[in-house]
Amino acid sequence: MPDTAVSDPFATLNLEPVSTVDRVAEELRRSLFEGELGPGTALREVALAAALGVSRSTVREALGLLVAEGLAVHVPNRGTQVRRLDPDQVRDVCQARAVIETAGVHRWHEADESLRDDVRRALRSFADLTGSDYTAAQFTAHHLDIHRALAALTGSERLVAAAESLYAEVRLALAHVDRARGNATEQVHSHSDLLSLLESSDLDAATEELAAHLAGAEASMLEAIGFRE
Repeated sequence: MPDTAVSDPFATLNLEPVSTVDRVAEELRRSLFEGELGPGTALREVALAAALGVSRSTVREALGLLVAEGLAVHVPNRGTQVRRLDPDQVRDVCQARAVIETAGVHRWHEADESLRDDVRRALRSFADLTGSDYTAAQFTAHHLDIHRALAALTGSERLVAAAESLYAEVRLALAHVDRARGNATEQVHSHSDLLSLLESSDLDAATEELAAHLAGAEASMLEAIGFRE
């Protein structure tokens, strides 16, 4: 009997075809997360179809995916728009993520070493961006990876899932915040200070540092959506 691995080394390779709808949705996500399309921007089917060289029905399906993901909303008589969080929603999301991430900080010692390593690894990846030509989307993604790692310290799948849904909500606002402030070095230092406090077992100070960081993020997001306290 012939050896399949030798006679056909590519026999087990498989690639799922990517539909045009998926490609359109991915390009729209990229534009949203780069901050090119701001909150409230009308996503008009005719204009998008012309810009992307696809049919209106393809655009319509792609927009449906974005609506399902919470990245866009369908407004009666006005069409589909990039989702815009209102001030109360921003505050609520920030309060909820603070509760989860603070719980993670408090479990630093009890958490598995692999979870602590995830925090360290996420911070190193974030720091590496400062020496590269990164995009706003990459910056925000690496930034949120640190906070995902903090939430994971809780050891709770449900809390991690809840945190993930919160990060999906704030990512659009953060994309505009990170693009506008462009202070990668300052952000790396802030997160490095937090990790140093965790490593030194000063959890009270780490909690205060996290609270200050999240309060600053909340204020920046409120400003990004055009609201000032």
